[in-house]
Amino acid sequence: MPTAMITGANRGIGLELLRQYGEAGWEVLGTCRDLAGAEAARSIADGNTRVTLHALDVTDSAAVDHLAGQLTGTAIDVLILNAGVMSPGSNTLGRLDAADFLRVLEVNVVAPAICAQAFRAHVAASERRTLVGIGSFLGSIGSNSDGGLYSYRSSKAGIHAVMRSLSIDLREEGVTAIAMHPGWVQTDMGGTDAAISTQESVAGMRRVIDGLTPGDSGRLLTYAGEELPW
Repeated sequence: MPTAMITGANRGIGLELLRQYGEAGWEVLGTCRDLAGAEAARSIADGNTRVTLHALDVTDSAAVDHLAGQLTGTAIDVLILNAGVMSPGSNTLGRLDAADFLRVLEVNVVAPAICAQAFRAHVAASERRTLVGIGSFLGSIGSNSDGGLYSYRSSKAGIHAVMRSLSIDLREEGVTAIAMHPGWVQTDMGGTDAAISTQESVAGMRRVIDGLTPGDSGRLLTYAGEELPW
């Protein structure tokens, strides 16, 4: 069976990715910053021998490299760089906080790039060789007609750029790298008024991922398979 690895698997979209890939019979590697507090993820792993969890703070590059070393020899068919944050302290002009802003960039841009670097050989050694970075329509500069959300928009535009570069730099290794907008999802981040459930979002993402070809590498796609402007 193929193997999926998901960062930020303790809640929201990451948790549902963990659940759905596990239920589909995949081998699933989930990472959580705080395993002790990841009760829902641990419940899934306890009920499915194909699902394993690893403690990982994605902003700790030494820890990322250590886990990559522990998983040497493990081929990862689909690596989903999902871990992310939003901070209200760096979204509104006039109330921007530099430290807050930098933290969002660290988690949402730098960490995915470091994770992709660490696990590139694992992905390249697999059959599917797919790398997905969770982006957002809010990071689409061409779609920004509302302003605001400074740190979050910047960070998602940043991961879009990271995935685009990965699609070029890993082309000779046969890796397909895309950025994906999961929709406006009913999570702690998206809020209860969001348009779709985590189940709908992840089911759509999985369909898109399953249908990817090398020609899709470098694209910014939605969970419904539509293309967004950069």
